[in-house]
Amino acid sequence: MPVIRVEMFKGRTVEQKRNLVRELTDGFNRACGGTPESVQIVISDVDKQDWGSGGELAADKFPD
Repeated sequence: MPVIRVEMFKGRTVEQKRNLVRELTDGFNRACGGTPESVQIVISDVDKQDWGSGGELAADKFPD
C-alpha cells in the first residue's frame, strides 16, 4: 500500500485537494502500477509561520 504525503501551506480549497488526490493517484498508478484503491494520500496543511526555508520563515518570505 503506497502512501503519498503532501505538506503545503494552508489555503487550498476542498476542490483543489480533491483534484490533487485524483492526479497523484493517477500518476502513481501510471508510473508504478497498482489500483487506485491501494494508494493512500495524506495532506497536511501547514501555517506559513510553521515553515522555514533558507533561514527564513515562509510567513516573512511570502506575506499574504
